[in-house]
Amino acid sequence: MHNNYKYIDSDRRFAAYYGDIKGEKIIAVDLEADSMHHFKERVCLIQLADKKNSCVLDPFKIMDFSRLKILMENRSIKKVFHGSDFDIRSLDREYGIRVNNLFDTEIACKFLGIKERGLKALLKKYFNVDQDKKYQKKDWSVRPLPEEMLAYSIIDVLYLIDLAQILTGELKRKKRLAWAEEEFQRQTEVRYELNNRQYHFLRFKGAGKMDKKTLAVLEHLLAMRMKIAEKKDLPLFKVLGADQITNIALEKPLTLNHLKQTSILTKKQTGMYGEMCIKAVDKALKLDESDMPQYPASKARRLKNVEHMRIKYLKIMRRKMSEKYGMEPGFLLNNAMIIKISVKNPLTKAELENIQSIRKWQVEALSDEIFSVLQDYQ
Repeated sequence: MHNNYKYIDSDRRFAAYYGDIKGEKIIAVDLEADSMHHFKERVCLIQLADKKNSCVLDPFKIMDFSRLKILMENRSIKKVFHGSDFDIRSLDREYGIRVNNLFDTEIACKFLGIKERGLKALLKKYFNVDQDKKYQKKDWSVRPLPEEMLAYSIIDVLYLIDLAQILTGELKRKKRLAWAEEEFQRQTEVRYELNNRQYHFLRFKGAGKMDKKTLAVLEHLLAMRMKIAEKKDLPLFKVLGADQITNIALEKPLTLNHLKQTSILTKKQTGMYGEMCIKAVDKALKLDESDMPQYPASKARRLKNVEHMRIKYLKIMRRKMSEKYGMEPGFLLNNAMIIKISVKNPLTKAELENIQSIRKWQVEALSDEIFSVLQDYQ
């Protein structure tokens, strides 16, 4: 396995490397970002490998990403990623790059029923390579990057092409390659979503169960945390954790003494942010009730008894089919899709295929069993 990677820190060097790699039929790709360390995450490294060569691109030094765009969007070159969702969204966000002809080794593992799907576990299983993850949470935006961090980053792509070929063989043996390819194609369609929603709480876990007063406090605390994080260039969780925000919103302390008594914040956090938290709570509680936010009511209608019965037996069917295929139940057919099938009650394959977001592979794998359940609960 080659490990003489090139460090590419100029457009001229990338142009030379691009000349070597553009004729390849398959390349491995990975990104390193700094989301653990900064408010606005950035791509800090891009690792590429073909069967003979590998490189680490420094995106802080490269100005022209047009060659990378051509490479990623070229449909005749297969791009192998492991767990590509974050990478595809990041390439879209920063460079407007799409990824065509994807092979995602993590998704492939789901179709093969491989439970330990982390790259470290897979490298050990298939290549007997022990990957040390000690740099996983390091700040990749630091320059210059130590040589050992660069060497560590390249391991993430060195084995991916061989791994993809092994998994392709296993998928073919199980007659599931077309299933996986459909899922790879769906994965290439994900895009970075800018959060332009009116309220911060709409993306905060547990907000839907809060009353208006608590929601108002939560919103003010989230806005406060966002301002602090942006000013200090820190990720949100490094200012205040989600549990801390939730507990302050529920407790609603109006004095620093009250806040200290709750022990929600550390002594250091109380010194840094305590007064701001009190002000945010006070401001929220002084709003007229008519000005307090309300969590949007769910548009879903109440399910009928027969639909509840279909859901129950579709889940029993899913468990049985999950054992048959050796695939995790939630991946084979998630709960949201079970509810859709129950409500739509399709009677033909065409009607089943028409349900939004259902996969062709799910119809192929499960249609007979789905119809068998539905026929019993008309």
